[in-house]
Amino acid sequence: MLGFARTDNEALVSYLGDPQRTVGAYHELLRRAADSLDAIRAGLSDPDPAVREGCCRLLDHLVDTDSMDLLIAMADDPDARVRIAAFHALACDRCKDDACAPGADRVLDPALRHLADDPDPQVRMRAAELVGKFVHTVPGALAALVRCHERDPSPAVRKKAGWYVPGGPIHRRTAPPAAG
Repeated sequence: MLGFARTDNEALVSYLGDPQRTVGAYHELLRRAADSLDAIRAGLSDPDPAVREGCCRLLDHLVDTDSMDLLIAMADDPDARVRIAAFHALACDRCKDDACAPGADRVLDPALRHLADDPDPQVRMRAAELVGKFVHTVPGALAALVRCHERDPSPAVRKKAGWYVPGGPIHRRTAPPAAG
């Protein structure tokens, strides 16, 4: 089938940690969709960070309400690549319907914490994207992004945060219509 010795979901998840097999395994798990979710959820606790990252990337497309808490927990993974993938999956609405998109009550605290304190600038950039989803509805989100835009040590993170503050392109595009 795929040229793999084993093609069960658990084996495919383990192949996410093998640079020679990861692409094929990823696409096959994505094709299997809901049938592979149990194995993907289990892969979030794999000792190999590449497997955990791949599982977060898969959940970006396959996430369901039963997986959301596990994905939120991955925002605190010790590996920056996993945190990046988790924050991207949590912020990205393209592949999720409204029933599954996490609310501020579930994701804003970890996003704010990582926006302020994560040592990896790529993680802070992804956290800014997630915080930015709530900039018009949660006052603390705007304050955190303004602080980040003014003070983050990384120019790239400051620029990303600037997209979500007043005057920024995403802030303008997502602003609710003016009452009038």
